[in-house]
Amino acid sequence: MRVFEELCPDAPAWTVPWPRIAETFDWIRRLEGVPQDAVHHGEGDVAVHTRMAAEALAAQPEWRALPAGERVRLFAAVLLHDVAKPDCTRVEDDGRITAHGHSRRGDLTVRRILWELGAPRAWREHVAALVRHHQVPFWALERPDLEQIVLRASLVTRNRDLAMLAIADITGRICGDLEQVLENIALFREYCADLGVLDGPWPFASDHARFRYFRTPGRDPRYAAFDDTRLTMTVLSGLPGVGKDTWIATHAGDRAVVSLDAIRARLGISPADGQRAVAAAAHEEARVHLRARRDFVWNATNISRQHRDLCIGLGAAYHARVEIVALEAPRDTVRRQNAGRDVPVPQPVIDRLIGKWEAPDLTEAHRIIEA
Repeated sequence: MRVFEELCPDAPAWTVPWPRIAETFDWIRRLEGVPQDAVHHGEGDVAVHTRMAAEALAAQPEWRALPAGERVRLFAAVLLHDVAKPDCTRVEDDGRITAHGHSRRGDLTVRRILWELGAPRAWREHVAALVRHHQVPFWALERPDLEQIVLRASLVTRNRDLAMLAIADITGRICGDLEQVLENIALFREYCADLGVLDGPWPFASDHARFRYFRTPGRDPRYAAFDDTRLTMTVLSGLPGVGKDTWIATHAGDRAVVSLDAIRARLGISPADGQRAVAAAAHEEARVHLRARRDFVWNATNISRQHRDLCIGLGAAYHARVEIVALEAPRDTVRRQNAGRDVPVPQPVIDRLIGKWEAPDLTEAHRIIEA
């Protein structure tokens, strides 16, 4: 990403050009004046913390030793790691300042920002995953499901990057428990290294073993699950206007299609109206194909992980092999192609969907097809 390359600190001075960064990004300027909990953030508002965290990252010898492209990607993550705090910060009745949910909300915000900037998909998703998981090394050792959290992170980003980002986050602030948190991060790194996932993904025995692991609490990731799939369910995921119907015309062949657009047209329901009846009809159509062990395509936006899981969970119950086709297009293309539809989706509906957009990843399905 050229804009981040131009702003990323470099040898010999490794200086963070903060005035240029604030001038370039409106989302950085939004952080100014956003308050923080003084116990953990005695340095001031979120913008001050973000600057200090960026400077702390630039001072890390480990970060400086990375290849240039990896330095830029991690620098983008530190600039974006608290981007959702303006939307999540609350002053509680007892006067405490909280920002619950800012990591998950940050994932969604980062995806929108980087998509609108035209960032490459893999680069964007690596940064978004770092933002979503950036607090994991602080408290990971307290979690009973740490292994699954770490293995998921190994598939969607890199745990070493996560540790470096966490060090920059904690040293880029004024707080009383600095030494304890740094020790937690060191233990997190050691845990990841012992599992062999500090620098790469966990080597599941098969795509079905991976699929079952992330759907089965407490399962051993070393277990080579028997593949008992009986059909393939192809779940489309993408904003209105990315070309889902075109993909079906080109790739679906003679497979049956469960289409939410077709169901809406049949029931006379607008995309802006409640969709419960549409979803119920789609699930019933899907069950017909699942019972018949017939391959089919599920054509819907399926933007959020939660909505995809409603489809995937149904398919898994019938022993379906699940593949997700993740379709994308640039912002202007989405608007143009949506406007050209017989029944365009209202722009406010698309804006709401963008705000919920979670890109599919390998923890959800047997296979992800990018289109």
